[in-house]
Amino acid sequence: MRRGLVIGLCALVLGGATLFYLSPRAAHPRGLTWLELTAAENGRHIFAGALGHGEEIVLTWKNSLFKLAVTEVFTARAGRLDLTRVTFADPSGRAPPVVTPEDLDDLYHTGGPFHVEGLARPLTRAVFRISEIGNPTLAIAGRTIHLKHEVGFGGAVLMQARRPCFRLDSNLGETGAFLRDLLVF
Repeated sequence: MRRGLVIGLCALVLGGATLFYLSPRAAHPRGLTWLELTAAENGRHIFAGALGHGEEIVLTWKNSLFKLAVTEVFTARAGRLDLTRVTFADPSGRAPPVVTPEDLDDLYHTGGPFHVEGLARPLTRAVFRISEIGNPTLAIAGRTIHLKHEVGFGGAVLMQARRPCFRLDSNLGETGAFLRDLLVF
């Protein structure tokens, strides 16, 4: 009798888990992105945290060739970051000309002020190499991180984005983000 009850209860739980997994919620991307910044040289953690779907992080730096202030905006999208906007500021203070997303690659190399929106360039990993001129900063979740201060001239910062996961070696913050992402409808 008890054995039949246990088997029935297990079948009920397994059936419920299957229905949950196949539900419309499972078809939509989970909202959270786990973001980690580490010093490439020694693996020291600089930042680790969950970003909500659509949350932006902003990278600002100075282009060493053209001496222009650059702003790159990334948006969290279910385990990745999408580059959505780029601005090479006009040193005179005027609004830079608006260009099309197709022009972006060429303009990074040829210089001059410009602004582009409507991008959706996905990335899950980036390495920021720190020069004497660039002075890059990242604005993440209300916090400003000065990369040159973190790793020094010549250093590198590794940025990785992924879905939060539940692993034995993951920290409690990531495990909490994984559970929150799994259970929030």
